Amino acid sequence: MRRILARENARFVCMVHDLIPIEYPEYARPGGSALHEARMHTVAELAASVIVNSAATGDSLRRWIEDRGHIVPPIRVALLGTEPIAEADDRTYDDAKPYFVCLGTIEPRKNHLLLLHLWRSMAQSLPPESIPRLVVIGRRGWENEQIVDLLERCPSLKPFLEEVNGCGDEDLAAAIRGARALLMPSFAEGFGMPVAEALSVGTPVIASDIAAHREIGGTIPDYLDTLDGSAWMQAILDHARDGPLRRAQLERLNLWQAPDWDSHMAIAAEVIEAAAK
Repeated sequence: MRRILARENARFVCMVHDLIPIEYPEYARPGGSALHEARMHTVAELAASVIVNSAATGDSLRRWIEDRGHIVPPIRVALLGTEPIAEADDRTYDDAKPYFVCLGTIEPRKNHLLLLHLWRSMAQSLPPESIPRLVVIGRRGWENEQIVDLLERCPSLKPFLEEVNGCGDEDLAAAIRGARALLMPSFAEGFGMPVAEALSVGTPVIASDIAAHREIGGTIPDYLDTLDGSAWMQAILDHARDGPLRRAQLERLNLWQAPDWDSHMAIAAEVIEAAAK
């Protein structure tokens, strides 16, 4: 990077999405932490300015650079714009049961295990007709053997679980629009795009109480501790029954404002122009 910048007489402006492989190496691919550390050393030493997708990412980057004795370059937050999801009729099922969507790569950081264990508990303790459906949408990622074991080998889950590894835009939009709520129990996120996508079409969100989710969702979603299975169970069953928790969130939904790409690009242009002076 130094050679390129010297040869082109250029300045380096970059965008950092997150520091998750460094902060949570247990959730990264083997070797992912060292690779991301090398990237961040390059940013710290050479970047004229940095754009980040959330204040949460900016705080992580600032702390990491300061801890290593570097001078922190200017950091600007430019929230990712929320693209309108496709127009589609709400997804429905013949049994008319309510369903919940969990959207994202199937990997330990997304905390699918919490949801799968909750649904197994429901299957063992509640009448079948009262158990909502769980739709897991996402490609299978890495280090996910326990999750896959439950997806493939747990007989009590099969009547209530649907795994979708490939999903077109219209099918995804129909699933989000028809869901009783989006479930996002992630341990860590840099941004949390599914939260924004769900809220943008009026679908409630039950999300882990982490900084990135609060930054995107504001006061709208129901935020829960990642390890509080009892609270998640209560929230899911409340939303399934259109209970007071869900009705309160529906009333809040009209207060949410989607981040837009015009604002993102305006900030990016300001950063680039300032670095070029």
